[in-house]
Amino acid sequence: MTKRRARGEGGLHWDESRQRWIATVTVGYTPAGKRIVRKGSGKTKTEARTKLREKIRDYENGLALVQDGHTVADALNDWLTYNGLSNQSENTKANYTTLVRSHIISDLGARKLRDLSATDVDRWLLAKSRHLSTRTLRLLHSLLNRAVTRAMARDKVKRNVVALCAVPTGRTGRPSKSLTFDQAKTLLDAAEDSSLHAYIVVSLLTGARTAELRALTWAHVDLTGKPDNDPTVPPSIQVWRSVRADGDTKTKKSRRTLALPARCATALTTNHERHGRPAADRLVFPSSAGTALDRHNVLRAFRPVVAKAGLDPRDWTPRELRHSFVSLLSDSGMSIEQIADLCGHSGTTVTESVYRHQLRPVLLSGAVAMDRIFGAEA
Repeated sequence: MTKRRARGEGGLHWDESRQRWIATVTVGYTPAGKRIVRKGSGKTKTEARTKLREKIRDYENGLALVQDGHTVADALNDWLTYNGLSNQSENTKANYTTLVRSHIISDLGARKLRDLSATDVDRWLLAKSRHLSTRTLRLLHSLLNRAVTRAMARDKVKRNVVALCAVPTGRTGRPSKSLTFDQAKTLLDAAEDSSLHAYIVVSLLTGARTAELRALTWAHVDLTGKPDNDPTVPPSIQVWRSVRADGDTKTKKSRRTLALPARCATALTTNHERHGRPAADRLVFPSSAGTALDRHNVLRAFRPVVAKAGLDPRDWTPRELRHSFVSLLSDSGMSIEQIADLCGHSGTTVTESVYRHQLRPVLLSGAVAMDRIFGAEA
């Protein structure tokens, strides 16, 4: 005789239509008195019972809502829809969505989320490292990690295996570089007849970020200063905003007021008069439609200036004007601490490791140093 199963072990039967063994057990009752039944299926009795034990374990761990069919793609799409892009700019949203769909969903999307292992993620990242930069790999890892964390919080998976995986080193990107003094002077001369003239002068001689300059309004520009005060107050720009989604600067330390070198004040005054002395709330560097420039607008206008200066337009981008600002000040003798303050860095680490390309220590103000480097004449 077949041995009778004990209470709580559930039932086991053959489903002819599915051609599979079905194991069932009652794990509890709803407040309305309805049975809560868990089922596991398999081609053999052992496989069916194993699947059932997993279901019971999930239930006991509080994962009653785990769905066998919930995939990595489902988790990513859920994160994109409800959480991941809520506070991002339109450009960032488009970038994240493209990365998710072209690199994560295309490779891992069909995998059931509960079956995704740390080894799967390790292999995927390693394969990507042959073609993508380390920065992009970190971003992909972060996007997948956040999506799975959200899924775990909603009982779609037991744990986040992505958080257990390290990001490998990817392909080496093009290193940022700095203009030499002679190259910078030639670039300034080449920019004089360009619509981007004032932008290039201010970017190179103050080190302001491109995202900060594109959001700069005339209300935050003081072209005269207070020359009669003691001590005198020089012309300045108030770097308090950026084109980021929230309108704020990159960090709190980035909110700063920068004295303008004479060459900057002259270029901005000419720009102000050329545009008919626009109102205080108007942008200093608007597009032809009067809206904020995007990085593509700036790059298109920047390349002809670079070519006119005798440099290869493919080798230089507008953000390297900021790198050049740091290197030229450092080469002229300014201390790294002062340069970090002028750049709006919270410390000197980024200034040293990313932006500075020469160094020698002395104390001077940014505007004074730039006037000494390039001369006060326009």
